[in-house]
Amino acid sequence: MEPAHFQTSRMAVIDVDRLLTPEINRPARYLGNEFGAARPQWQTASVRWVLTYPELYEVGASNSGHLILYNILNAQPRQLCDRTYLPAPDLADKLRRDGIPLFAVESRRALAEFDIVGFSLAYELGGTNILEMLDLAGIPLSWADRNERDIHTCPLVFAGGPTATSNPEPFAEFFDFFAIGDGEEVLPEIGLVVEEGLASGLSRREILLDLAYVPGVYVPQFYAGVAPQALVPGLPERVARRVATPMPHYAISGPIPYVNTVHDRLSIEVRRGCTRGCRFCQPGMLTRPARDVQPEDAIDAIATGLERTGYDEFSLSSLSCSDYLSLPAVGAELHNRLSDRHVNLSLPSQRVDRFDKPIALVMGGTRRPTVTFAPEAGTQRLRDIINKGLTNADLVRGVKTAAAEGWDRVKLYFMIGLPGETDADVVGIVDTISMLRRECPTASGRRLEFNVTISNFTPKPHTPFQWHRVNTEDFIRKQELLRQSFRKMRGVKVNFTDVRFSILEDFIGKGDRSLSRMIYHAWKQGAGMDSWWENIDKAYDAWVNAYYSSQGRSLPDDGTMADLPACHYDFDDPLPWDAIDTGIDKQWLKDDCARAMAAATVPDCSFESCSHCGICGIDFGHNIVLPPLPIAEIQPVEIQTQSVQRVRVTYAKRGSMRFVGHLDLMRLWERACRRAQLPLAFSGGYHPSPRISPATALSLGFTSRAEVVDIELYDRLECDALHRALTAQLPANMPISEIVEISLKAPSANQSMLSAEYTVTVRAEHAIAWKKLLSDAWTAAEIWLEKTSKSGKVRRINGRELLEDLELLTASGTTAQFRYQGRCRNDGTNLSPQQAIALLEKMAVPVVELETVRVERMRSIFTTPEVLLSSRS
Repeated sequence: MEPAHFQTSRMAVIDVDRLLTPEINRPARYLGNEFGAARPQWQTASVRWVLTYPELYEVGASNSGHLILYNILNAQPRQLCDRTYLPAPDLADKLRRDGIPLFAVESRRALAEFDIVGFSLAYELGGTNILEMLDLAGIPLSWADRNERDIHTCPLVFAGGPTATSNPEPFAEFFDFFAIGDGEEVLPEIGLVVEEGLASGLSRREILLDLAYVPGVYVPQFYAGVAPQALVPGLPERVARRVATPMPHYAISGPIPYVNTVHDRLSIEVRRGCTRGCRFCQPGMLTRPARDVQPEDAIDAIATGLERTGYDEFSLSSLSCSDYLSLPAVGAELHNRLSDRHVNLSLPSQRVDRFDKPIALVMGGTRRPTVTFAPEAGTQRLRDIINKGLTNADLVRGVKTAAAEGWDRVKLYFMIGLPGETDADVVGIVDTISMLRRECPTASGRRLEFNVTISNFTPKPHTPFQWHRVNTEDFIRKQELLRQSFRKMRGVKVNFTDVRFSILEDFIGKGDRSLSRMIYHAWKQGAGMDSWWENIDKAYDAWVNAYYSSQGRSLPDDGTMADLPACHYDFDDPLPWDAIDTGIDKQWLKDDCARAMAAATVPDCSFESCSHCGICGIDFGHNIVLPPLPIAEIQPVEIQTQSVQRVRVTYAKRGSMRFVGHLDLMRLWERACRRAQLPLAFSGGYHPSPRISPATALSLGFTSRAEVVDIELYDRLECDALHRALTAQLPANMPISEIVEISLKAPSANQSMLSAEYTVTVRAEHAIAWKKLLSDAWTAAEIWLEKTSKSGKVRRINGRELLEDLELLTASGTTAQFRYQGRCRNDGTNLSPQQAIALLEKMAVPVVELETVRVERMRSIFTTPEVLLSSRS
């Protein structure tokens, strides 16, 4: 499994600024070196890590676990940790075409130059993305091929994360080792072993053998069999999952993304582990015991983290956040402490039986988040089978509280295909929603609306339902039954999970080592980014074809649809994941499966009697459940809407910052102002926002010496102090050149901008009489251009009317640099650099195509504002 396109050698830093162009979609996702990113020294590090998240930057950069491990490793002496993410197809194609290897975003060095490359294996379909990244990096795809390389020329490749802990076997051929369980403590231990091995001159195999004795490290090449057995005497027969205490202080700093991410907020874990015992829930089984964070630590982490990051939203995260008994107290304290910063609290899916008025009050910030509950099943009988621990009375009470506290839309999650489910249970989902609409009036008097997601149950390893068989036809039939039942119900939006996703997740999630070959064939046939809905058709076909290819079989040619077989094990079968010791006794899982079929429930051992699952003890610890703190009275939020000062900031946009788009730039400015603790004035209305107003946007890929933004404050600041505070929070490539105070009555920067001056460098295919070309353009009365609106309408404009000045600066054969001044108003009468170049192309005889080499905005011209008190240049 060698990478197909090139072999990577040790090389110099990759010139990312030349690699990226405006044609690459969202190029800012590849820049790295964001505010708060680590700046470790490459030459002085003994062990160099790169943590990779096999998804687009927007997904990976917002993953709190990824961020925490990055911060922990960079805090270790003599260790360096960098990051990278899955490139989008446009950049991946360019890397292959130009023979450039995938690189880490901070050091901008090829992944093959690092000592350890770590992947987060977060879901069953992530394997193909990992192979794509290894191939782009020029790193051999299998541990067998890497074993033929020297440890100094080919890194160790490992995976961690939920899927790696659940069942590493389908991916075992691709990784040198797996980190099983929590990574906070085991990763630094791995780094020490590798450091000592490299210093002692050990071979690759010798280092891996040393790692195999580290608790929580699984090295698949030293194990074999359907239920893998150790091949080396002395190795543990079962690799015990590592358990660590949450470390919230490692989540409060780190890279602040340039682009909008999936979870664009500060996230602090307040409780790890769940003991509810839901029989379908793999995370609940894989994270025991429950461990609460001290409320004071959570409060301090959030307050400090918001100061360091500038986020306007934070999340208190947990598998079962409502089971963190101090949640209302922590939320109330943070609400009161941060009321002047206008930040919002976001909570994950709530236990509806614990949702009450105190929790509702702390969720009510300046922007009310969606409230989400997961009843999972539509009848009490089925909720008892899955051990949900929820009654209709609980459900009504929680939803009624949400409706009374101002929510008029609630999100609900249900599953179909659960063990023991009947059609009556399926229709019970519709009956449950009808009951809630009848019993839960909203505060506004309007009908309560619902967003409902119906997912297909897939049995997961290490759960009581791991022996259950998936029935694809049953999924399809029950989805249609629900569609018909919901058809006449208004105000309910229903989404169904694609059955093909469920088939793949089940087949791969419960597979053995033989699936590595199938995953490889799926990647070769184009499967990738399989969690993205728009790729499911292509991805599923690739997976089915790969299955047949890996079996040495041909697809059916009789017109029948090819499909994947159902994955099923009997109670006495050896299981591929038996080599992983989660701490829960396998016999207990069997017994609990029998209890499920009898609809017998098991108590939550965090708050009731022990369930005797086997987890508690010296190896995995015990439940740590902290008593609740008293709840402070919620203080009303006062939005500071009265501005007393407006300042106009002129700044440059240089180097890599030219790849940060306008909306992302405004988000960057807001966070910089929050970190600088400026007294920002806010707009009014339902969604108040800081009064930060930019001038006309600059096109992506252009630099500027004269970008302008207006900022309104509710308390006065001297311009000198403001300059110092903002400079400390902005990237080096965004230096401030001037701050002036203007009248509150003056038009905004966007409204008062008249024109802009640019220098533009262009290149032609052949030599041009540049002086004559510019002279003809300047003296022409009309130069007609076509302008396309956002809606796609094309209209003709006289570009010459928008041209205010034009001058040739330098010319040499095929290349010229010119300066022009054109209108730049917020009513759309603009002469953009692209239009100015098109204007010259029109004037050439014959018409010529000019390549844009460089564009820089030199000056922004405004109606003269009234300067009140002071300025800072």
